[in-house]
Amino acid sequence: QVQLVENGGGLVQAGGSLRLSCAASERTFSNYAMGWFRQAPGKEREFVATISGSGGGTVYADSVKGRFIVSRDNAKNTVYLQMSSLKPEDTGVYYCARSRAGYGYTSTSGYNYWGQGTQVTVSS
Repeated sequence: QVQLVENGGGLVQAGGSLRLSCAASERTFSNYAMGWFRQAPGKEREFVATISGSGGGTVYADSVKGRFIVSRDNAKNTVYLQMSSLKPEDTGVYYCARSRAGYGYTSTSGYNYWGQGTQVTVSS
C-alpha cells in the first residue's frame, strides 16, 4: 500500500505563491509518474499537472500553464507543485496521486493512489 501525504496548503492573497509537497512511502517512487489534481466545492476533481517518473516530462492544464511548476526529487520520494500568480479560481483541495505507469495521465482513472488532500484558499 502506497501512502501519499500532502503539505503546504493555506490561505494566500491573489497574486501570491504557495508550494505544495507530497511525500510518498514507496521504494520504487521513480518508476511512476505523479499527478496533481484539485477539487473546488460542488465541482468535479480536475487535472492540474503531471510529471513523469524520471521528471523529464511534464504536462499542465491550460488554466495553470505558465503559473504552476511541477517537480520531483526522487531521492526524497517527494513531488512538488510550485504555484505562483494565484487566482481566486485556484481555490480548492489539492490532491497528489500516483500514476499506474511511468507516464502521467490527465484523467483521475490513470491514478491508483491518492493523498488526503490539502486546502488552498486564494482570497481576492
